[in-house]
Amino acid sequence: MNAWKQDKEVRNAAAEAPPHPWHRLVAMGDSFTEGIGDPEPRSEGGLRGWADRVAEELSANQREFAYANLAVRGLLVQQILDQQLEPALTLKPDLVTLSAGGNDIVFRRSDPDRLAEKIDAGVDQLTRSGATVVLFAGPDWGATPVFSQIRGKVAIFNENLHTVASRHDAVMVDLWFLRELSSPGMWDPDRLHFSPLGHHTIAAAVLKALGVPHTLVPLEPKPPRARGWKEARSEDLIWAREYLVPWVIRQLRHPAEAALAPKRPEPGPVFGIGSPPGPFIGGSHAA
Repeated sequence: MNAWKQDKEVRNAAAEAPPHPWHRLVAMGDSFTEGIGDPEPRSEGGLRGWADRVAEELSANQREFAYANLAVRGLLVQQILDQQLEPALTLKPDLVTLSAGGNDIVFRRSDPDRLAEKIDAGVDQLTRSGATVVLFAGPDWGATPVFSQIRGKVAIFNENLHTVASRHDAVMVDLWFLRELSSPGMWDPDRLHFSPLGHHTIAAAVLKALGVPHTLVPLEPKPPRARGWKEARSEDLIWAREYLVPWVIRQLRHPAEAALAPKRPEPGPVFGIGSPPGPFIGGSHAA
């Protein structure tokens, strides 16, 4: 089967697929989920990332779909839970992605067993809310100088996460066994974060784990979706009212804090790349 025909069949299958069950996605985590390594000036925070790409696909066949991204680069497991768990629950998502522990393992050489215990407690709260939870087993850094020394800890942490997922009936996206990620083109030059191609590949893996048909073709990152002039101006007005003015005020009052704010703290509809978030369709912002 040639690539053109395969691409056409993938897109047709996704277009004809029945709606999935989720209406509100909240992404929790650190730089991996924020989208570092996948720059896009037209996206919130100047980053796209796998989470945005997943939200774009999930919104395609689901009316009133909303997406919030609470991830902030550099955070440790306990910081993610302390700063993002309650806000996430307040947004009342029915789908939550949680990726945490990379900074603890890589930079703090933390105990993978204790980290998993903390994540287990957080996942317990999320699943008791009724949300479907998605977890991530970390990638294999075995071929990377220096980081290869922590390969054993990453493997132990991953096995612990599989146990957590099993205990709470969470969805597991196993990046360790996603061998495509071993290609240098999947990684940012810093060797810590993924490239646009890497984020694209991970987004497809998330959608596969969720059992959602999609239009992401392997090794072919999907370009930004074009918007009409009327749609763009309408979104600009929403963005200015809901986000630009409050952001300017925060900059004037607390300039140091603004750099660490989540790029998408409120759930909003997904219009495609470059579209600032607006209020949740069908109602006001979640309380």
